Order: sequence, then C-alpha cells, then structure tokens
Amino acid sequence: MTGSINYRSEIKYRCTEAQLALIHSRLQSLMRPDPHAQNGSYAVRSLYFDNYANRCYFENESGVDLREKFRIRIYNASDSRITLECKRKEHGKSYKTACPISMDDYRALLQGGSLRDLGQKPALLRKFSVLMHTQLFRPAVIVAYERTPYVYNVGNVRVTFDRGICSSQDFGAFFSERLPSRQILPKGEHILEIKYDELLPAFIKEALQTGDLRQSTFSKYYLCRKHSMGGHYEL
Repeated sequence: MTGSINYRSEIKYRCTEAQLALIHSRLQSLMRPDPHAQNGSYAVRSLYFDNYANRCYFENESGVDLREKFRIRIYNASDSRITLECKRKEHGKSYKTACPISMDDYRALLQGGSLRDLGQKPALLRKFSVLMHTQLFRPAVIVAYERTPYVYNVGNVRVTFDRGICSSQDFGAFFSERLPSRQILPKGEHILEIKYDELLPAFIKEALQTGDLRQSTFSKYYLCRKHSMGGHYEL
C-alpha cells in the first residue's frame, strides 16, 4: 500500500506455448477460470493515448516512478462495454482506476473534441478530458491479444495467458471484427502475467515455476508503441 491507495504486485514473463500448456495443466485444479471468460478466454483491445511529447512512452522506457497510462478497453470487439482506464505505476506496483463511457464519449475522445455535460461525467473522464486539451493527448496505438484468465480469491490473485499480441494504428477499426494489425513477438511466444495484492500463495507460485521463464520488464504497451514507431526491441 502506498498512501491510501491499494497497489497490486505485477509480474510478467515471456513464455512459449509449451510452457503455457504446462502451467495451464497445473492451475486447473488450483484456480478457477474468470467467470467473464466465455469458453475460457476473450479478446482484449486497448486503445492507448499519449501526449504531444510521447510522455507516457518515454516514461515507460525510462522506468519513471509514479507514471500513468490512459487507455480505452473493449472485449471481443464489442461496444457493449467501453471502459476508460488509468493505470498508475509506483514503487514497482500498479493501481488501476476505471469508468464506463458511452459511444458518444468514445468518439469525442478519439477526435480530441469536447465532451457534452462534462460536469456530470465520472472524475476519471473529467481528468482525462482536461489532459486532452492541456497536453494534447491523442490516440497512440492499439494493443490486441487473446486472454485466458484464472483467479483465486485469497490475495486477489489473477494469472493470465496473453496470446497473439498485436499492434495496430488503424484507430477507425477499433470495433471491427477484423483489426488490421501486426504481431510484435516471435511466433509461438506469449506473455504470462501474475497480479496479486499482499501475498502470492506459495502453492500458486510453485505451480508457475518451469525453470526457464524469462521475466519481462517492459509492458505490452511499450512493445507495441516501439513497434509502431519503427524501433527495434530486444527479445
């Protein structure tokens, strides 16, 4: 905990399909599938924003302590649930705030315009609207992938398998069934994420050990931004 905010620990690994299959077989009897996942998984799309100086990107690259990223997230390419999220990172831990937004709000944010009835909007949306006008936040990249999530109530543990991570800048196709995009990791390589509050139970920690997992210090957002900006990243 930092101040009055409950931060979560977050660990990420790059792994192969074989490693995911092994961990999956172990977790089935220890954790339960996220009830929001139909047939065990769902498609995630996140539209990230950055300001005129690419502040979020460079802060992520430099590992600046106490940084924030803003994104709009949808699931299975559906407009039935559109969420504005702010992910805050401090002292190696993360905290996420979120609020639902309407399609009209989404269109206004995409175009950098003003929101109607701003005073009646959630605090997060009001904050982001101010940033869009004062720091010229604009759409920067879409991050898309298929997620298989597992949850465990004690410690609020969440383990996710993120496959087929793609980058796109076709913002007009955000809700399209087929999003033009490019893979950012080598074929067969994926991301394993572990998130928890105070403590990761020992039996879950043991189930995640394969002996050769490679911990990743960079986020999917960073890798996709660097890919879209034409940069080279270490694998």
